[in-house]
Amino acid sequence: MKILAGLGNYEPKYLRNRHNVGFMAMDIIAHAWSAGPWRKRFQGLATELTIGSDKLLLLKPQTFYNNAGNSVGAAAAFYKVKPENIVVFHDELDLAPGKFRMKLGGGAAGNNGIKSITSQLGPDFRRGRIGIGHPGDRNRVTCYVLSDFAKAEEGWLIDLLDAIADSLDLLAAGDYDAFQTRVTHKAPAPEPKPMRSDRED
Repeated sequence: MKILAGLGNYEPKYLRNRHNVGFMAMDIIAHAWSAGPWRKRFQGLATELTIGSDKLLLLKPQTFYNNAGNSVGAAAAFYKVKPENIVVFHDELDLAPGKFRMKLGGGAAGNNGIKSITSQLGPDFRRGRIGIGHPGDRNRVTCYVLSDFAKAEEGWLIDLLDAIADSLDLLAAGDYDAFQTRVTHKAPAPEPKPMRSDRED
């Protein structure tokens, strides 16, 4: 079994926040693969699906983002799943909007949800990093991640989440490099917008 966990905050006011893109990924995957109903388990909402011979648990921790480790750790302990078979989907400030990268292990880079999971599992779990870009000023980070995706971002966001769901068979089989390659091929990140200049030549 593999555990796929999406990070987010459970209250309705956070539903479309950038910080909730991990929850969005879980919802798209569950719908695309006709998973069963979400049930309260492991301090979260969980559902299961099977792809071929591979069984997956989808998990949306209901502990608030910064305490997600309590939920992911409980699920991992119950199923005796090793960290390398756990994939956590989350927003990534250090990637440009629409970029997607898989990563095994490493530091938390200031992400308190990842820090919480590391405290339960150690660092050697996989991360599905969904780029949201950085607001440019660290003092604006909290406001930025807790604000909704802009209307102009909806195109790449939907394409990327659909590509993650469409490529899930590769992730289920443990072919993580091919999973990342297919996702980025199906949903290439948008070209960065040029810097605006008010100077007239």
